Amino acid sequence: MDFKTDFKPMTVQPQEIEEMSFQIITDELGEHPFTEEQYPVVQRVIHASADFDLGRSLVFHPDAVKSGIEAIRSGKIVVADVQMVQVGISKNRIEKFGGEVKVYISDRDVMEEAKRLNTTRAIISMRKAIKEADGGIFCIGNAPTALLELIRMVKEGEAKPGLVIGMPVGFVSAAESKEELAKLDIPFITNIGRKGGSPVTVAALNAISIMAEKLG
Repeated sequence: MDFKTDFKPMTVQPQEIEEMSFQIITDELGEHPFTEEQYPVVQRVIHASADFDLGRSLVFHPDAVKSGIEAIRSGKIVVADVQMVQVGISKNRIEKFGGEVKVYISDRDVMEEAKRLNTTRAIISMRKAIKEADGGIFCIGNAPTALLELIRMVKEGEAKPGLVIGMPVGFVSAAESKEELAKLDIPFITNIGRKGGSPVTVAALNAISIMAEKLG
C-alpha cells in the first residue's frame, strides 16, 4: 500500500494493530485495581476511547461480568438506549446464543406516548423494554433519563435486569445517574463522572460477549 506521506504505519494488519494497541494499554495503564475478569472490559473501553482516565474510573458490581456472560449465554435480550449503541454491538455473538439486540426509542408507540406524557422517548422506551427484557442486559450510553428511569423501576421492583451497563455521557444528569446506579445491589458496570458515551458502552458489552463466546 502506497501512503502519500513520510509517515508509515507500523503495520496495516488489523489483528496486529489490535494486539499492539492492547499491549500499549497494558504497559501504560500499569498497576490497577481490576480483577482478571474485569480487566478485558477496562481494556476495550480504553481501546475505544484512548482515554485512560475513563478506563480507570470504571466501577463494577462484583457479579457484573459473570451475570453478563450468563445473560448472553442464556439468550437474553440486549436493550440499547439508542441506535448508535445497537449498531456498534457485535450481534453475531449475541445471536449465537439465541439473543437479539433491540432498541425501542424510535418505535411509533414510544414516540406517541412520550408526546402524550410530555416526557422523553428514552424514559418511555425503558418502560416498554422491561416488558420484553426480563433478565436481559441494558446498555445505556447516551440518555441519562433512560438510566434514571431504569433505576427507578429496579427500586420499585418493576425491572430485574441481568446486567446494566450504564455509561451515558453529558453535562445534565449524566454523572448523577451513574452515581445512583452504583448504589444499586444489582449487577452493573458504570463509570465516575461526565465521560462515557455509546462507543465505550458498546466496548464494554462486546468485551463480555467475547468472554461468553470463548466459553464455547
